[in-house]
Amino acid sequence: MQIWAIQTLNSLALGGLLFMLSSGFALIFGLMRVANLTHGSMFMIGTYVAATMVRTGAGLLLAALVAMLTVAFLGGVVERVLLRRLGGNAQGQVLATLGLSFVAADVCLMIWGGDPIPVPTPAILQAPLRLAGMSFPTYRLVVLAIAVLIALGLYLMIERTRLGAMIRAGVDDMPMARAAGIPASRLFTTVFCIGAGLAGLGGTLAGPIFNAYPGLDAEMLPLALIVVILGGIGSLAGTFYASFIVGFIYTFGIFLVPDLAYVVLFLPMVVVLAFRPHGLFGRSLA
Repeated sequence: MQIWAIQTLNSLALGGLLFMLSSGFALIFGLMRVANLTHGSMFMIGTYVAATMVRTGAGLLLAALVAMLTVAFLGGVVERVLLRRLGGNAQGQVLATLGLSFVAADVCLMIWGGDPIPVPTPAILQAPLRLAGMSFPTYRLVVLAIAVLIALGLYLMIERTRLGAMIRAGVDDMPMARAAGIPASRLFTTVFCIGAGLAGLGGTLAGPIFNAYPGLDAEMLPLALIVVILGGIGSLAGTFYASFIVGFIYTFGIFLVPDLAYVVLFLPMVVVLAFRPHGLFGRSLA
């Protein structure tokens, strides 16, 4: 019973991390129609920045703040300097962000080396939490709680703020939103920074679970793509639900049938694409 409970908690924690990574990806694609393949690199950079901060004596909270701001700034630079010049060129954007992800991987390898860098769990969260006679890793419960709070914050931002109204208008009909006076240029940069910052936060919180290591970007990006496809482009609720669905499928797939883990993971995506091309909660962007 204990092992099943732990695997369930691991699935929920992974789902929370995937939501932090995928929500920004979904917002960027839903608004800008840009498949930002550097998003996994931003997650990895957040992990490395946090690992560096913690090694210098900073707490994980400060490391998370610095990683978020650093990655958000890098995201703004990518949008302004690279993607803006490729506006309307979807193939060019995909190739440019894919190439940039390889560059980021090599730069991280040059700066931090090829050995994994452990990120210790904060001392206050190291003791397990005991419930119903079972022990649960406290840190993973905290990660899950943070993901839920971020989901609530994003929902309130999208549904209750002027910025959210502009994002919703842009997702629904960008030409009409431009005609109504919405500053698309600043909106694109803002959303890109928010999405990148969320990826950086996810990378920070993933540090004590995964450590910082080369290839983390390549491991997380396909999971984010599956989440966005299953949840539906531009659907925040769909991204939330799909993150936990993928978290459960991936965790229990590796646990139960490790030789078929990727079959179990990618098969639902293929089925959804075949019968619901716009995702479980999405709608056509045409």
